[in-house]
Amino acid sequence: MNTQTRATKPETVGIIGFGAFGRLIAEHLRPYFKLFAYDPSPDLDPIASKYGVKLTSIEGAARCDVVVIASPVSSFENVLTSIANACRPGTLVVDVGSVKVLTAQMMNRVLPDNVEIIATHPLFGPQSARDGIRGLKIAICPIRGQRHLRLASFLRKALCLRVIVTSPDEHDRDAAMVQGLTHLIAKVLSSMGPLPSRITTRSFDLLTESIAMVQNDAPEVFDAIENANPYAEDVRKRFFRLAEDLSRELDQSSAY
Repeated sequence: MNTQTRATKPETVGIIGFGAFGRLIAEHLRPYFKLFAYDPSPDLDPIASKYGVKLTSIEGAARCDVVVIASPVSSFENVLTSIANACRPGTLVVDVGSVKVLTAQMMNRVLPDNVEIIATHPLFGPQSARDGIRGLKIAICPIRGQRHLRLASFLRKALCLRVIVTSPDEHDRDAAMVQGLTHLIAKVLSSMGPLPSRITTRSFDLLTESIAMVQNDAPEVFDAIENANPYAEDVRKRFFRLAEDLSRELDQSSAY
């Protein structure tokens, strides 16, 4: 992604999936690129106009210089199959999903060899980015080609993000705990609501703030984090096992 050439030939970005995260992408890429988007949802013209995005077909989005897939993991392979023949040689395909091993394998398998691939995971969402993205983190995983170096430079210099270059496997190992436990705890505490809001400690306030950041995520996000990450099940079982051990200890101590 080269912002220096846009005065003579604007680089085009096609966003596939124009939900909350697709719109967040458009909001921050709008100053640098000509944006196109595809989403099967109806009546998106006013929203697209607001973000300076031109709606197009999925094939039209796939013919852009850079294709960003912001679709749920559950529909990810279908999206790849739909765009594989439309992507031009040299196209850069980027995903922004919460899991990386599975999506990286799919992209490598389905997309043609003349397409470059980078798996990414912005470690923030519409809620945590509501005050801006400066200083927030993004993980990028080079899969095919060398353009991750240019992408990392753009993300650092233009968007002021903290870039973490990693592998899909390393990402998923860490994310299984970082995201898996966060969303799991948020789910449990939300089910215990309504939570106290007047007599609280600062630590509890921080906990409820973290819940607020993820409680409105689409169900597909939670499903991907817990079921599509190959390491999530072990982390989840260990967490509940340790919680049960602690519960037994407390039951025993309360008997005295």
